[in-house]
Amino acid sequence: MLKGAPTLAVTQFNPNLPQGSQNANNRKKDSDRLVGPEREIWIMAETWTPSSWRNLPIEQVPDYPDPNAVRETEARLASFPPLVFAGEARKLTRSLGEVAEGRGFLLQGGDCAESFAEHGADNIRDFFRAFLQMAIVLTFAGTQPVVKVGRIAGQFAKPRSSGSETKDGKTLPSYRGDIINGIEFDEQSRIPNPDRQVEAYRQSAATLNLLRAFAQGGYANLDNVHQWMLGFVSGSPEAQRYRQLADRITETMGFMRAIGISAENQPALRETDFFTSHEALLLGYEEALTRRDSTSGDFYATSGHMIWIGDRTRQEDHAHVEFCRGIKNPIGLKCGPSMEADGLLRLLDKLNPENKAGRLTLITRFGHEKVEAHLPKLVRAVEREGRKVVWSCDPMHGNTISQNGYKTRPFDRILSEVQAFFDVHRAEGSHPGGIHIEMTGKDVTECTGGARPVLAENLSDRYHTHCDPRLNANQALELAFLVAELLKKDAEAHGAAKTAAA
Repeated sequence: MLKGAPTLAVTQFNPNLPQGSQNANNRKKDSDRLVGPEREIWIMAETWTPSSWRNLPIEQVPDYPDPNAVRETEARLASFPPLVFAGEARKLTRSLGEVAEGRGFLLQGGDCAESFAEHGADNIRDFFRAFLQMAIVLTFAGTQPVVKVGRIAGQFAKPRSSGSETKDGKTLPSYRGDIINGIEFDEQSRIPNPDRQVEAYRQSAATLNLLRAFAQGGYANLDNVHQWMLGFVSGSPEAQRYRQLADRITETMGFMRAIGISAENQPALRETDFFTSHEALLLGYEEALTRRDSTSGDFYATSGHMIWIGDRTRQEDHAHVEFCRGIKNPIGLKCGPSMEADGLLRLLDKLNPENKAGRLTLITRFGHEKVEAHLPKLVRAVEREGRKVVWSCDPMHGNTISQNGYKTRPFDRILSEVQAFFDVHRAEGSHPGGIHIEMTGKDVTECTGGARPVLAENLSDRYHTHCDPRLNANQALELAFLVAELLKKDAEAHGAAKTAAA
């Protein structure tokens, strides 16, 4: 949660401090008294440290030419203040716990990959405006809390399907995100440079500072609901729908003021909780920013409130799962077509052995035509075992195609995957808990289609992404209205079922 001047509740990791349950102030249990699953959990915790991932195989790591420079950079980062705080991460876990129990919805979205070149206040503001619009649409329709988590202030590293790429007969290392190397296609830019980690930290800190101001300083005030409209969206069909909704909210706010309830005396009307997230790909960076919470004795990754494991790095006996199992942040796990039910259950055992609601979000990303073939068996296995998870739909990564020499994502396929996601959960009696999208507040032409359509021949007009295609603000708002209709339909179905049962 982004708050102004939060209380520092974390201390820098020190390998000489007592580990795990050896902390007498916070770990009272004696291992000799534990049996069965409790003892297994205790043993797992005892064998974990922020650096234990270094003893295991790892995928998607850059080949730094100077290991000493990497160690020096990580030592510098370890001395820096945390970017987020343990209490904020715990609050996000509680909020996601409500989603896991069917009493909320997760909206997670933002840039495919943040860049150093495009870092600016206007870009952050426009993203936040578009995100607030989506959240208010979903809240109004679903009549339940929307947990707002941005892919921002840390989303710099990207996994790649190949370690190299070739252009005009020249082969160079792949671009892996600005935290690792440069997007320019020349030999010097593509050399992994650990100094970029420090730049990523500083940009994340500046971004967080502005987001805290927006979330808590009045920009999120519901009295401003009309002002969140971006100029280039104003003439679209979705803009008219949004204005109608905003008018209803403004009318309601007027009534509430008349009876003495206003943004001045009710902080919930003028502030919002906004959390940050990113893929935990560069584990040296994550370890350097891992801190022990002084109030609980637990370890938290302070690079973001929530981190996730990608579909390419979720091997249960590899480094990324090892690192994430030991920190107490809420964790996301990408689930692609190759995920099997038994493998998923084993990962749940590792990542959430205590079966805590809100700890784990399963982010499914199959492709619109593969949802029916893959999602039901995963849902049935999780439901059968009584596992508490948030189910979230990533309709972006399985729907990437090439058109006119550009990677793009057809909007109709994105909508189709979201629709199929809801259909499966309705059929299985489980809760469709969220969406996870790549989006921007800018008027880009990267995904084709939409109510104000981007055509294949338009892709070159404003194709600005550093990696994968993003929804523009108009397409993101259109998607929010579709999801809102699905949420409303689910709410009506649940209401009818309760009435019939009574």
